[in-house]
Amino acid sequence: MMRRARLERDYRASCYYAGEDIARIGQRAPALDALLRCWRVPEGVFIAAGNPFSRRMPSGWNARRHAALRERLRGLPLVEGKGGAKCWWEAHYFIGICAARGKRLARMFRQNAMVALRRGAKARLIWIF
Repeated sequence: MMRRARLERDYRASCYYAGEDIARIGQRAPALDALLRCWRVPEGVFIAAGNPFSRRMPSGWNARRHAALRERLRGLPLVEGKGGAKCWWEAHYFIGICAARGKRLARMFRQNAMVALRRGAKARLIWIF
């Protein structure tokens, strides 16, 4: 199976948590809709900073990248979370920003893709590279 097809399958099988609330690609997430309404923003994105290009890195390295992402997000509405399935989990942030801005951040941190959620719509996978 080609790498991108395998990655897409893995992303779609994953759960994306923002605190205790969950999103899955292709499904609505009413609790996250409520959070976006509370933040008064129409859209949010899940972004990670570790494991660039979906290649496992040491936990200390990933923690430093996660902290660097957090610095970039200062002043934005966000919730700490995680995403993954089975044996691959990584730290994420759910951030109250538009997908275009999220793509720029995800590209900066060398992420293959991100998950975006517009209020009232299904969560969607957005490829970066």
